[in-house]
Amino acid sequence: MMSDASNIFSRKNDHIRINLNEDVSSGAASGFADFTLQHCALPEVSLKEISTKTSFLGMEYEFPFLISSMTGGTKEGAIINENVARAAEARGVGMGLGSQRAVLEQESVAHTFSLRKFAPTIPIYANIGAVQLNYGVSSDDCLRLVDMVEANGLIFHLNPLQEALQPEGDTNFADLLSKIEVVCKKSSSPVIVKEVGWGISAEIAQALISVGVSAIDVAGSGGTSWSQVEMYRSKDEHQKQIAADFRDWGLSTAYALYALKNSKFNSPVIASGGLRNGIEVAKSLALGADLCGMAGRLLRSATISAEKVIEDLDEIIQETRIAMFACGASTVAQMKNTPIFQNK
Repeated sequence: MMSDASNIFSRKNDHIRINLNEDVSSGAASGFADFTLQHCALPEVSLKEISTKTSFLGMEYEFPFLISSMTGGTKEGAIINENVARAAEARGVGMGLGSQRAVLEQESVAHTFSLRKFAPTIPIYANIGAVQLNYGVSSDDCLRLVDMVEANGLIFHLNPLQEALQPEGDTNFADLLSKIEVVCKKSSSPVIVKEVGWGISAEIAQALISVGVSAIDVAGSGGTSWSQVEMYRSKDEHQKQIAADFRDWGLSTAYALYALKNSKFNSPVIASGGLRNGIEVAKSLALGADLCGMAGRLLRSATISAEKVIEDLDEIIQETRIAMFACGASTVAQMKNTPIFQNK
């Protein structure tokens, strides 16, 4: 029988392979097509003067962007992480690490997450599944993961549906809120909570903030569907069908943002899940996001080189700047106050 550590590493390799080689797109839309930014025919600003600088949780960004958590713990994961880190440093954006649970199982893989030598100045966030707090991972373990990689904070990811679709899934999500609260109280750095692609509702977001979470990443549907990934991993035909039926599950990213905005949510928000270009970054900002995240679009480039990731980032940055210009917004703060309309 495969050991827990071997099982984790095998699963990580499966996830990279499937994401690169199979159609794992969500059957649900990200929702951004349902919203339109107000065009400004007279911007009263030069395109050259548009500034994308911002700050988030006490850290400075050249562009309001986080390269969302991808991988780590394997040889290929180490290559991807290095390329992402080099690109993020070059463009002054943040980076979320892939789940570091593997490090707790086998510390020898810690180097695949240790990226400060490639990215000495940017925000980097450690990452582990919140459900692991019910499977032997302590609050001190979580804080050790942050220290181990010299991170600027910790991301807890929530993935109940993915765990339910894995034959080896950890599905005891009972009493996690109180355990997240313990970590928040012990941590001297910010704790972020994100979904993995099915969205966080306004009610859950508020509950998380109430126990000390610093920011919410809505991570809605519209991008990578982890039910599809688990469908491709499964060897059982019945389990494959069950996973396939959840392809269009979830709260779309745009509507998750819209719900938070309408609920007068006033804590930091990250928009991720199906963002594909700079126009959707601009829409996310207008819908209340402070930072925007992508992973799927950048994964393939990260298997090639840091320069390829930088090319993708430059395209996204330039599109965002043009969208801001076309809205008459010369700063990120002005973009957050730009009118955006829900299409009829």
